[in-house]
Amino acid sequence: VQLQASGGGLVQPGGSLTLSCAASGGSFRRYTTGWFRQAPGKEREFVAAFGWSGNTKYTDPVKGRFTISRDNAKNLVHLQMNSLKPEDTAVYYCGVTTVIWGRVTQENDYLYWGQGTQVTVSS
Repeated sequence: VQLQASGGGLVQPGGSLTLSCAASGGSFRRYTTGWFRQAPGKEREFVAAFGWSGNTKYTDPVKGRFTISRDNAKNLVHLQMNSLKPEDTAVYYCGVTTVIWGRVTQENDYLYWGQGTQVTVSS
């Protein structure tokens, strides 16, 4: 499975962006898809996950602001990001895993990754 993340950019605080993850060679319906991010000088961290059955999980700092969704027809997973803050600045990566739901926040359990897309929140 090859993944490609897109949609990053520069946005002012309070603004919105939608990231997309496209898959080739496999269907997102067979996997849990996760978004992670890595800020400069920090470890990669879990952001959100969309399970193969449709359940979702978010890290606390983004709850109520970010929404993860899946478009089965286009084989895409989106991350809608609203009310963006400077601390959301990072490279965002999408990945897929078949691990049990309780471990979807663990990046080492992910099988395939996209190349990352830069999100910069700044005035």
